[in-house]
Amino acid sequence: MPLAKDMLHPSPEEEKRRHKKKRLVQSPNSYFMDVKCPGCYKITTVFSHAQTVVLCVGCSTVLCQPTGGKARLTEGRDTTRSSVSGKSPSC
Repeated sequence: MPLAKDMLHPSPEEEKRRHKKKRLVQSPNSYFMDVKCPGCYKITTVFSHAQTVVLCVGCSTVLCQPTGGKARLTEGRDTTRSSVSGKSPSC
C-alpha cells in the first residue's frame, strides 16, 4: 500500500462513493428514467427519487413506489436512463 495518494486523480469507484458535494466535480445522484409498462407498452418518464406512487397513464398500473431514498420499481418493468434536459446522461 503506497503512502502517497493521488488526490487530483481519484479512481471512479472512489469518486462514486463520495458525497455529491464533496466530489471534485459536483454531480447529483438522481436521474430520470424511461419506464415501459408491460401491459400497454407506454413509456413514462419517472424521477429516480420519486416521492409519490407513479401510475401508468394508459392502464393505471403501479410503475414505482417510493422508499426513503430511491423509488422501487415494480417487477417486470423495462427501464432506461433518459436525457430530459437535452444533456446526455453521465454514468
